Parts: sequence; C-alpha cells; structure tokens
Amino acid sequence: VQLQASGGGLVQAGGSLRLSCTASGYTLNNYAIGWFRQAPGKEREGVSCISRGGGQTYHADSVKGRFTISRDNAKRTVFLQMNGLRPEDTAVYYCAARRVIVTHLPICDPDEFSYWGQGTLVTVSS
Repeated sequence: VQLQASGGGLVQAGGSLRLSCTASGYTLNNYAIGWFRQAPGKEREGVSCISRGGGQTYHADSVKGRFTISRDNAKRTVFLQMNGLRPEDTAVYYCAARRVIVTHLPICDPDEFSYWGQGTLVTVSS
C-alpha cells in the first residue's frame, strides 16, 4: 500500500493544522493507521493510531486533548487534526499502515507498522 501524507506547514503556537494520509490504489479497510513523528536528534515516536474500523484510537499523552485522529475509509484517507500546537510539536510527521485481521488497535509503535508514507514537516513557532 502506498501512502501520501500532506498538510504540514508553518504555524504559530496555539494554531491548528490538519494532516491527511491518503492511500493510492488500495483500500484502507484492512489496515490500522498511525501517525508518527520524528524531531531532529530524536527517535521516531507514536503520536496517534486508529483501528481499521475507526472504533478504537490511541493518542500519546503529549498530544491527548489536542490532537484527534479519524478516518474515512471510503475516501481512503486518515486525518490528524492538531489543535493547540506547541513548539515541541515541531517534527516531520509520517503516516504508516499495518495490515490487520482483527478489529482491535495494535500498539502504536513504529516497529509495529510496515507501510510508510513520506513525511510532512510541521513547524510550530513560539
């Protein structure tokens, strides 16, 4: 499955962005999707993940209450709505997919996801 992430940009602290992750040529119905980020000099970390049907979501403590992950399988797109952005949210954001049989959400860890899109840069100025 090929994924395309978009929606990054430069925003002031407190602002909002919505990232999109769109699959080309494939349905996402059988995939859990995650958003991950990597800041300079840091390891890639899980931000938010969503089960294949959308019924289960996970948000890292650092973004809980500010970020919301959602999906529209008909449009083959997963969204990450980011509100209340902070300078520490600055990173390259990646979306990734994991094919799953069951409906529960896998661990939101980069090692658990196999298919990766290119990143989109989010820069939050103070």
